[in-house]
Amino acid sequence: MPESPEVQALVDFLADRAVGRRVGEVDVLEFRTVKTRQVPPSTLAGQTVTGAERHGKHVALAFGDEKTLVVSLGRHGWMRWREPGDEATVAADAPPALALFGLDSGQTIEVTDAGSWVSLGLHVVDDAIAVPAVAKLGPDPADPAFSPNDFDVALGGRRKQVKAILQEQESLAGIGNAYSDEILHAAKVSPVVHAAALDDGARETLYTATVGTVRGAIEAQRGIPIHELKAAKVAAMRVHGRAGEACPVCGDTIRDFSFASTTAQYCPTCQTGGSVL
Repeated sequence: MPESPEVQALVDFLADRAVGRRVGEVDVLEFRTVKTRQVPPSTLAGQTVTGAERHGKHVALAFGDEKTLVVSLGRHGWMRWREPGDEATVAADAPPALALFGLDSGQTIEVTDAGSWVSLGLHVVDDAIAVPAVAKLGPDPADPAFSPNDFDVALGGRRKQVKAILQEQESLAGIGNAYSDEILHAAKVSPVVHAAALDDGARETLYTATVGTVRGAIEAQRGIPIHELKAAKVAAMRVHGRAGEACPVCGDTIRDFSFASTTAQYCPTCQTGGSVL
C-alpha cells in the first residue's frame, strides 16, 4: 500500500516533470476507476498541468481550467512515467495501466493497479476537498505545523488499538500498515495497546516516533526514481515484513501477529515486555 513518504516522492516527481505540460489524449481502460462520471478524465484533454499536491495517500494534479484530478491510490494503485519509445522497458509482470494521460511533450502518465480488485479511484473535481476521502482526512504528521496537541486529539482517551488509530485516515493522514509497524517499534509500544492505556510519557514518545518516522522516510526517498520507490521502502523497513529476522535494536526475533483485518510485525523484547502475542 502506498503511504505518505512514497506518495510525496511521486508528487515531487510529477511536479518536476509534468507541471507546465499539456495533456493530449486521455484513455481510460478500466471505467470502474472513474468516480466522477459527469466529469470524466477525458475532459482534461487539452488542459495544462499547473500543480501537483499530496493529500494523505491521494495525488492531486491541478489543471489550467481550474479542474483537479485526484488519484486515490487505494491499496495497490500507483502511477508510472513513460518516456517516448520506452514501452519495451516495462517488465512483463508490471501492474497493468488502467488509465493513460498522454502529454504534448511525448511522455505518458500511466495510472496502474496491482491488485486482484480495483482499489484505484479517479476524480475530476473543482477542488481536491470535494473528494469525500480527502475532505475527511485528519492532520498529517509530515506537515511542519503538526503538533503534539494534534496527535493527542487523534489518540484521545479511546479504547482502540494505537496501531489502528495510526492507520485511521480520519485521525492521522498518510500512514498505513508498514509505517505504523515502524512507528510502534521506534516508540517501543505494543501493536495491541489501547490509546487510553498510554501515559503522558508514552504519548510524547509515540508522537516523536510518528513525526520522525514519517518525515525521515520522506527525506530518505527524495529523488529516488518512482519505479524504485517500492523496493526502497521495503529495504528501509526495520520490522515490517521482517518476521523471523533479528530485531536491529535488541537481536530478539521479530514476530508476526494477525488481528482484525490486518497484521503486525513487532519485537517482543522492545515492545511487549517479552510476551509473544
